[in-house]
Amino acid sequence: MAGKIDNRLSELGIDLPDPAAPAANYVPFVVTGILVFISGQVPVDASGLPYRGKVGDDVSQDDAVKAARLCGINILAALRQACDGDLDRVTRCVKLGGFVNGTPDFDQHPAVINGCSDLMVDVFGDAGKHARFALGASNLPFNVAVEIDAVFEIS
Repeated sequence: MAGKIDNRLSELGIDLPDPAAPAANYVPFVVTGILVFISGQVPVDASGLPYRGKVGDDVSQDDAVKAARLCGINILAALRQACDGDLDRVTRCVKLGGFVNGTPDFDQHPAVINGCSDLMVDVFGDAGKHARFALGASNLPFNVAVEIDAVFEIS
């Protein structure tokens, strides 16, 4: 039987993928007490890495927002695994940390990370509202446009 959050994901047309395997010596998430720390997620999908390059040059701001949303979908996939398949255990999105691979003059990092922030609120409602940071980076792994990590509270 699908839970409330699974139903909400279905309403939004979101089918969570299997979480990507770690690319190095780390784990996709750590559960400690009531907190789940999700490792940084990049915008990867079944086709690979569709959003690569510098935002403000190779990647438009609109595409970077889509990349941040895709990072959010991958965060939710790892979170579902951390919650043993039951996203109804999530009581709050605590914090998002967003990195944007932007040109030196690109200054709309918060607008880009809104792609993930808005997704969390769309999925979890008020429990999706969170603290966050949005920073520019001179480069990111695999030259992706965006990388985002997250902290959630669970029951």
